[in-house]
Amino acid sequence: MTAENAAMPKVLGLYETHLTVADLETSTDFYRDVVGLEPAASFEERKVAFLWVDDRKTGMLGLWETGTGPLKMQLHIAFRMTANGVLQAPAILRAKGVEPLGFAGEPVTEPVVLGWMPALSIYFKDPDGHSIEFINVLDDIPDRSFGVRPFSAWQARA
Repeated sequence: MTAENAAMPKVLGLYETHLTVADLETSTDFYRDVVGLEPAASFEERKVAFLWVDDRKTGMLGLWETGTGPLKMQLHIAFRMTANGVLQAPAILRAKGVEPLGFAGEPVTEPVVLGWMPALSIYFKDPDGHSIEFINVLDDIPDRSFGVRPFSAWQARA
């Protein structure tokens, strides 16, 4: 078999992602103190910091300071978490001064379920307005007709 005909090996997961930030110290503190990531390395001369996601073999987040230019891109990243962790996150986020959000950006008191997956999710914004999600893919049977609604509604369905 030639390389041209060979199937690409299966991708096991996303290892790293990078975000542009207005203030490196503020964002590094946020991802360490609110999100709970462990700092890996920072390079002040390059205005970049890296944080481990789980451990060094699992994932990494890079934060790159770009300043406060008028063309700011806002991105979305999702961090895998246990279902119990996602359920606890809204109260912990609020205690840290961060508003827990639903799928459409509305304030919520509990995680939502995306029925088509199904997945338990809670969203929030970082200091630069990036959309951050804690997610747990549930073992339940997908239900596309459920849409995106609160976890309590998912539990209450017949």
